[in-house]
Amino acid sequence: MSSQDKMKRIKILYVEDDPSSATLVRRLLESEGYQVVHAADGLAAIEAARREIPALILMDINIGGLDGYEVTTRLRSIEEVEGVPIVAVTAATLDGDRERALIAGCTGYIAKPIDVDKFPEQVYSFLQGTKEEIESAEEKSEYLVEYSRSLVNRLETKIRELEGAHAELQRIEKVKSDFIILASHELRTPMTCVYGYIQMLLANPDIPGDADEEGSARNLLHRIAAATHRLGLVFDEIRNVSLIDADRLDLAWEPVPLKSLIYNVVGNLQKAGPTRDLRFEFEGVEELPVLYGDDKRLHQALWNVVSNSIKYTPNGGCIRIVGHQIQDTVHLSIQDSGVGIPQAEQEHIFDHFYVLEDTSLHHSSKTAFKGGGLGLGLTVARGIIETHGGKIWVESEGYDEEQLPGSVFHILLPLRKTSFSLTDASIPASIPEEHYPLPDASPDRAPSESY
Repeated sequence: MSSQDKMKRIKILYVEDDPSSATLVRRLLESEGYQVVHAADGLAAIEAARREIPALILMDINIGGLDGYEVTTRLRSIEEVEGVPIVAVTAATLDGDRERALIAGCTGYIAKPIDVDKFPEQVYSFLQGTKEEIESAEEKSEYLVEYSRSLVNRLETKIRELEGAHAELQRIEKVKSDFIILASHELRTPMTCVYGYIQMLLANPDIPGDADEEGSARNLLHRIAAATHRLGLVFDEIRNVSLIDADRLDLAWEPVPLKSLIYNVVGNLQKAGPTRDLRFEFEGVEELPVLYGDDKRLHQALWNVVSNSIKYTPNGGCIRIVGHQIQDTVHLSIQDSGVGIPQAEQEHIFDHFYVLEDTSLHHSSKTAFKGGGLGLGLTVARGIIETHGGKIWVESEGYDEEQLPGSVFHILLPLRKTSFSLTDASIPASIPEEHYPLPDASPDRAPSESY
C-alpha cells in the first residue's frame, strides 16, 4: 500500500460558511477517501475540533462570529488540538493576507478558488508535515503587532456592542417589570371589589342553601370566592417577582416571633387545601428567638417553602421543621419524605416559572400531591429571604417516586437588620390578609401534627 493510500479515511475538519463551497470540498475530499467534518461558523469549529480531534483543519477566514484568524489563535491554545495543522482556505488574497493567516497560527495557505486537480495533493502535503513560514523576522514582527492591534480593536467593538445590548435589555426588563406591577395593581382593584361584595353576600342570612349543598346559591358564591382567592394568589406571585427583580420589594421592619411564624404557616396550610395524610414534626422551634424583619413577607416565604414540601410528599409522609440559633443567625430546615429533586435540577428550582412536574398534567393546588402552580413560589421565597440578608438552598439525593429520598430546604436568616440597601419607593404590600393570613397574636402551641 502506498503512503498516500495510508492517509485515506483520515478525519479533516472543514470550516466554511458558504454551503456550495462546503459541498464542493466535501465531495472532493471524500472521493479521495478522507472523512470530512463540516463546521459553519467559528464557535461551531472550536466545538467540532475539541470533539472530533481531526488530523487537519481547513479554515475559511471570512466566517461568521469569530473569524478564521481568531478561531485559529483560539485552537492553538487548546491542548488537544494545539499541534493539529491548520490551513487557511480563503478568498482573502490581498497583499499580506497569507502572512496574517500564518501569524494567527495557520501552518499553510490555499487561495480560492481552489484548483480541484491540485487540491488533494495540497491537502496530502500538509498532512505529511509541510509548513509555511514568514521568512523575514522583521516582517513577522510587523504582522504580529498589526494582528495584536486588530484583536484589541475587535475586542473593543464587541464590548461596546455587548454593553449596548445589555443596556437595551435592562431598559426592556424595566418596562416589563413596570407594566406587570401597574397591570397587577389595576387588576387587583376590581378583584378586591368582587371579593368584598361576595363576602357581603355570604354574610347575608337570606342567601338560600348551604356552602356544602351542591348547586345552591350559597355554594356557588363560595366557589366564586375560592376562584377569586386563587386568582389573587396568581397576581400576588407575579407582582412580587417583578418587585424582587426590580429591587423594589419594600419591607416593614418589626420584631417577628419565629415560633409563632412557623406554627401559623403550618396551621394555615392545614386549612388551605384538601385533607392530606401527612405528619408534621418540630424540633427546636419553641426555643427560637425573635427576629427583626417583615412579618408578612417572611410568612409568605416560609408558606411557599412548606407548601412546596407538602406538594411533593405523598400521603403517609412526614415534614419535619427544625430550627436553631447559630450566633446571630437562625437556621431553619424543612425536611420532607417526598419524591426528592433531581440533582441536575436543584440549581434551577428557584428560577422564574420553573416547575418540576409535567406541565401537561398541571392542576392548580397549593397542597395536593404534585399540585401545580406558576413556578414562582420558590422564586418569591428566595427573593424575600435574600432581601432580609439571608440565604436559601436545597439538598436532595435525587428524584425517586418509589424510594422517596426526600428534600431538605435550608434557610439562614440574620437576627438583626443587616446593612444592605432598601429602596425608599413607597410600594404597598401585595399580600392581602385573606391570601396569606397573618400570625396569631400569641399562639401558645404547635398546630396539629397530622394533616
